[in-house]
Amino acid sequence: MSGERLDPEWVRGWCERTSAGLSALMSSFRETHGYPPGENAVVLATDESHGATDALVDLTPIPSDLTTLYWVVREVSMPDVEHGYFVHPASAVAEHLREYGAVRIDDEPPAIVFASDGGGHLFAVAGSGRVWRSTTASWLDDFEAVAESVQDFLEQLGRRAAGRT
Repeated sequence: MSGERLDPEWVRGWCERTSAGLSALMSSFRETHGYPPGENAVVLATDESHGATDALVDLTPIPSDLTTLYWVVREVSMPDVEHGYFVHPASAVAEHLREYGAVRIDDEPPAIVFASDGGGHLFAVAGSGRVWRSTTASWLDDFEAVAESVQDFLEQLGRRAAGRT
């Protein structure tokens, strides 16, 4: 998979599969947990979010897979999947990039934070395409590799949304 670029059609299929998995998981959530689930959704891109993606690209060169993702997906919110997972909208990524800058990870090109989990850990994609997770809830601490690509990261999220880890 390394070296291959993210395909928009694959992302669209991922959206459908993940949304179906979330629906199934949330249908029994109240019964299982004793309280209603939050808003768990894969939100598709809009003209407005395309503008935010263009602005992010103008701000800094971002890995092409992240651009492809944002051309299809506005954001992902899964607060009730495990400890929570969130793919931030491009507008938030740009805002965070302006405020905190790119993340420095070992010998990787600068990485851009694009997602987080419910514990405040950050996910960043480097110029190499690899996805990294902060070891603490900080922009400044160490990061560990968690996926070979954005597609691999999305596949992991999809399995979690379907209740398979």
